[in-house]
Amino acid sequence: MAAIIVNGVEGVRALPIGEPLGQSGLYEVTQEAVNRFADATGDHQWIHVDPERARNGPFGGPIAHGYLTLSLVPRLLPEIIQLKGFSLGINYGCERVRFPSPVPVGSKLRATATLDHVADVTGGVQLTITMVFTVEGAAKPACAATILLRQLV
Repeated sequence: MAAIIVNGVEGVRALPIGEPLGQSGLYEVTQEAVNRFADATGDHQWIHVDPERARNGPFGGPIAHGYLTLSLVPRLLPEIIQLKGFSLGINYGCERVRFPSPVPVGSKLRATATLDHVADVTGGVQLTITMVFTVEGAAKPACAATILLRQLV
């Protein structure tokens, strides 16, 4: 599915509120990506970086960090929606983040995005978007996050 191209403040205001904007392609979570994330954050917990030990752990193998999944927002959201006609986009924060199920190393994630709200801010607009990350074939989402993006003109 091709990304929705939105141009400027008026394009953002014309988007449907409360309806899915679309979904990303699949992203494979590799052990290399998990290890790089562990190095970047200092979180070397064995359930992430020790495949041998993790095989006997609660998840039957290594799993991705929850925050690694969340960090895929800037990578996967542009596959769903591209915001043009702005001088700057800022990740303003998150209102709510949950990690209901693990992301096994080697699995494939897909993100969906729903626009919840648009608000005027000084110099532009703020979008409130719910992102849901699902492991291919899993019954429950791996991550659900309400993110705030500011787009400045």
